[in-house]
Amino acid sequence: MYMCPDKKVCDIVMEITSRKNEKVVHLKKLGSSSTYRNEHGEFFGDGIKLLREASLWGIEVHDIFYANEKPDFNIPGAVFYKTDYDIIRSISPLITPQDIVFSAKIPCWNDVPALRNSIIIENVQDPGNVGTIIRTANAFGVENVLLIGNCADIWSSKTIRASMGAVFREKVFSIGLDTLEMLKTSDNNIYAATLNQNSADIRSISLENCAVCIGNEGNGLTEELISLCDGSVIIPMKPMCESLNAANAAAILMWEMSKSSL
Repeated sequence: MYMCPDKKVCDIVMEITSRKNEKVVHLKKLGSSSTYRNEHGEFFGDGIKLLREASLWGIEVHDIFYANEKPDFNIPGAVFYKTDYDIIRSISPLITPQDIVFSAKIPCWNDVPALRNSIIIENVQDPGNVGTIIRTANAFGVENVLLIGNCADIWSSKTIRASMGAVFREKVFSIGLDTLEMLKTSDNNIYAATLNQNSADIRSISLENCAVCIGNEGNGLTEELISLCDGSVIIPMKPMCESLNAANAAAILMWEMSKSSL
């Protein structure tokens, strides 16, 4: 899966000078529309670091636009376009894009997700939170990130950037409550991170090899998801603190899930 970064890239480069060029329009739509991304099976990426990560982890990179220096590592099958920064800025949904942007194929994991050692997030709409949760899951060795309900698109540029490339190597699945119920077995304990009188302090139980559910900060988890769980847990905090950011709460829970194996 790894690509050798020491090999030189192909010298064929095309130049684009118009914002109306069909390749420019295509990348712009990839960056702005989840519907368009899903229709074409591609995502928009920004920056040399994400491009390098995508290439290293076997992501199929298609078109690369650069304004200054051409990448000096091997990217099989990619087409390079020399352009200026104003065109890159017109393409990117980011306020201050870097001087390299690219399109690539959305990867597909064909295996069925397991609940063992998984973090489940429900209705977490902020792409920064979703990307950070994916990044943290990968750092702590959490095997799967399962998205339920109205979560941020993992292939939006903001989510990808927040994941710092972890989205290319972490298994992330969007599933429904019916699928979660189907995956549940007697060997899989699922805990809801929610505040109620029966919630256990996370210091009092083991979360190893379990699945833990996190909801959004405003409404928490839905009753439908809580009903599928085997129990609920809370993160101990001082009384004056109402709640934690979803990504921060997920990080604490994933540390508890994996600390014995790190």
